[in-house]
This record gives sequence, structure tokens and C-alpha cells, in this order.
Amino acid sequence: MQVTLVGPAHPYKGGGARHTTELARRLAAEGHRAVLESWRAQYPALLYPGRQTVLEAEGEPFPATLRRMAWYRPDTWWAAGRRAAARGGLLAVAVLSPVQVPAYLVLMAAAGRRVRTAVVAHNVLPHEPRPGDRPLMRALLRRAGTVLVHSREQAALARRLAPGADVRVADLPPHFPDAHAPAGRGGPAPSRPEGAPHYLFFGLVRPYKGVDVLIRAFAKGAPPSARLTVAGEFWTGADAFRALAAELGVADRVALREGYVPAGEVPALLDAADALVLPYRSATSTQNVRLAHERGLPVVATRAGAMADQVRDGVDGLLCEPGDADDLARALAAFAAPGKAEALRRGVRPADAEALWKAYTRELTGSREGVNGDG
Repeated sequence: MQVTLVGPAHPYKGGGARHTTELARRLAAEGHRAVLESWRAQYPALLYPGRQTVLEAEGEPFPATLRRMAWYRPDTWWAAGRRAAARGGLLAVAVLSPVQVPAYLVLMAAAGRRVRTAVVAHNVLPHEPRPGDRPLMRALLRRAGTVLVHSREQAALARRLAPGADVRVADLPPHFPDAHAPAGRGGPAPSRPEGAPHYLFFGLVRPYKGVDVLIRAFAKGAPPSARLTVAGEFWTGADAFRALAAELGVADRVALREGYVPAGEVPALLDAADALVLPYRSATSTQNVRLAHERGLPVVATRAGAMADQVRDGVDGLLCEPGDADDLARALAAFAAPGKAEALRRGVRPADAEALWKAYTRELTGSREGVNGDG
């Protein structure tokens, strides 16, 4: 099948670009004729305060990639749609923000009826919505032939926005960068005294990620010898988190590593920790659980989105309630109990990436007449 996949790719950074690139690679490996239509300018800087691009590719770029679309050039959206129409087959657009929707609606209109259409919705609605997000996503989902989401919760939301749509659910497969260090996968835990765990938060720091909840929980529940590292881009600045840690008396045990963490540095960052903590107030799906488990690292997470399914409570991690500092403090204290970290580490199993990707591409490319189910 001919597939035109539209979404971010190098030089854009982060999970969205890696997912789109890996999806194109997986489709090509299955025998599909895949073309990746990407952006030369994806967002206005005002809407993305962090650094959007990187100089070095995080993983091997997909060879058949075109970088011609720009958010300020509607003619480039139309041209991409006409190219998709000329190819035929399937046109699949990856949506990370409603900001992309006007371009995708123009692109689909330009493609017309010569292609089957699909939307890969990383978030049906943003975690921190703005006016206009809901009508934009409703318009896009109703225009799509297929909508692919990453959790049952997101499927229900998509169906409310677009009743009767062919909404399909597939677990978000691992899309790790190629820069894998040889350690990890159940290797020995870092050498530390009993009851002195090193907790790690890794990723973009935005309000819905709950880092403020984590610092409060750390102050309440972590043993005095424990440490916490928060590594990533702080969209609203790190000063408020420093002030919170100082107010709670844990500033000397909380390290804020500001700035985007390049892919090549992620394995060492994870290997230096005892647990990855994901204190999200809300979530759809994240590859960070899979990434931690790939390195043999237990995860402490909230029951938000797909994390409740990815973390086996008491087996390879611990779960708590979203937005509840007391419950997260309980989980951090439980992790520090004698023998608990080692037991959870023994329970970690990396995900079966091949099986997950096969199921994912099947849901995206498979044609189901009149089917509206969970796949």
C-alpha cells in the first residue's frame, strides 16, 4: 500500500518526531511504499517556548522524507495534499497539537477522495486546552476515515467529539532513539545504601506533568537520604520549583537539571536512578514507561491514561492517584522500604516492541468497513 505519513521529523526533537520517523520506517519494512511529509517550520515560536529542533538527528532519519510544509505558508499545505492525492493509498496525519489542524484540514481537502484518510491522535485534546481546541479537533476527527488513539480513555473522548467515527486503539509502541548504551535491561542496581533511593523525573516540565506534586510528595514520603533529579525543559521556568523545594526543606536533595536532554544522554540518566517517577495529573500515553523498563528501571506513576496499564502495580512499579501528593508520598516511601526496589527491578520486563508495532501498523493501515471498536 502507498502511505503518505504527515508529521514532525528531524530536525524536530522529542518523542513526536521519533514516533513519526519510526512509524514510517516500520511501514516501509512491512512492504508499504511510505513517504514522510514533514515540516520545515512546524509551530510559531510563541506557542512552543522550548527549543524546537536539534542539530544532530536522534536516530536515523527516514530516507523518503520531504520537509516542505511551513505553518505560515498555506500553499505548502495544499501542495502536500496534492502530492498525497497523486500517490493515492492512505494519507495519515499525526496530530500533536490542535495548532496543526488548519493545515491538516487544507491538506485533506487538497487530497480529496483519491486517498483514504487517518488521524494519529497523540492527544485528542491538549492537557492544557485553549479556546478553539475542541472545535478544531472535532472538525478534524469528523473528516478522518480512521482515528487511531493510544488509550481507551482517549477513544471515548474521540467518539464524543466525532460520533460514528472509526476510532481504533493501539498501545503506543516503543520508539527509542538509536543511541542505546549497553547497560540496562535488568542490569545491577546503582550501588547505594539501603533506603537511599535516587528518584528521577525525566521529560518536558509542564503543569499537567505534576512536578510540583512530586516535590511535595518527596518532602513528605521520601527518606531523608533519598535524592530527586528533575531533568528536562521547564516551560514556565525552574525558579518556582526551586522555591518550593526550599520552602519544604529539601532543596539540598532536589536537583533541577534544566534543558532538553539529548537522546544520547538518556540511557546514562536512567541507569543512574533507582526509579523513574511520572507524577502526571493527566496523561494519554507516554513512552517513558517503556523507556525505563527497557533499561531495567522500575516506575512510580499515577493511574493516568495508559500508565495504569503499562505499570504492573507491585510487580515492576508502583501506582498512585493523580494529583494526590499524599498518595504519591506513600508510593515513594513504599519504594524505599527494605528489599522493595530490588524486588520491583527483578519484575521489570521490556515491552515486546515487534508485537506492539505490528498491532499498531495493522490498526493504522487495515480497512474495516463499518467497524467502530477498540481494535
